[in-house]
Amino acid sequence: MGTKRRSSLMDRYLDPATSLAEVLFGLIMTLTFTLGAGIIIEDEGREGARELLIALIGCNLAWGIIDAAMYLVGVLFDRGRKRRLAQAIRAATDDSAACAVVAGELDELLGDVMPAVDRQSLYARIASHLRSRQDGVVALDKADLLGAFTSFWLVVLSSVPAAVPFLLIDDARLALRASNAVLLVLLFATGHAWSRYTMGKPWLVGLCFLVGGAALVALAIALGG
Repeated sequence: MGTKRRSSLMDRYLDPATSLAEVLFGLIMTLTFTLGAGIIIEDEGREGARELLIALIGCNLAWGIIDAAMYLVGVLFDRGRKRRLAQAIRAATDDSAACAVVAGELDELLGDVMPAVDRQSLYARIASHLRSRQDGVVALDKADLLGAFTSFWLVVLSSVPAAVPFLLIDDARLALRASNAVLLVLLFATGHAWSRYTMGKPWLVGLCFLVGGAALVALAIALGG
């Protein structure tokens, strides 16, 4: 029951694509750190592992804050774009021109799921509704702040499993390998879990996430990331 509650809260404030991106970003960034940390572990042993752990958590905290800020910027941008669209509809010379503005925004989305006659009827109702309304204020509300907070914690919490082996295993090299293994398993589990939003087979989507995530990490390390 608790799991359902947490899931519903995440779904309430973030769409599946956004929450997936946040988790993947946290996992891939953490893997980039840990897979590229072999030299530190070899040279400094347990002390190097401790420094790696602090740097890892600090980095994901910083990126969590950045992602939360970018989430709020995205919300403001989207609302500003919608306000501009409403102004363009109200500025249209006639109903036909107003419908054309709406069609320019929605045809790509609805073209494959609604016949043209039904789309035009819908566009006319949308245009009529927006032309009768006044401009709203582009501002943030409580739900937006909670969405940013959720975005922040998804990035941060995705790095926590990587820290656990360093707390439980004294051998720094073994802890590093265990940490890498945990993160690779989480990549697979993330793909498996998010496959419910698509028509993909869970094991296949999980495998694609695992291989794709590992490839992105290898690329980041090769480029000096």
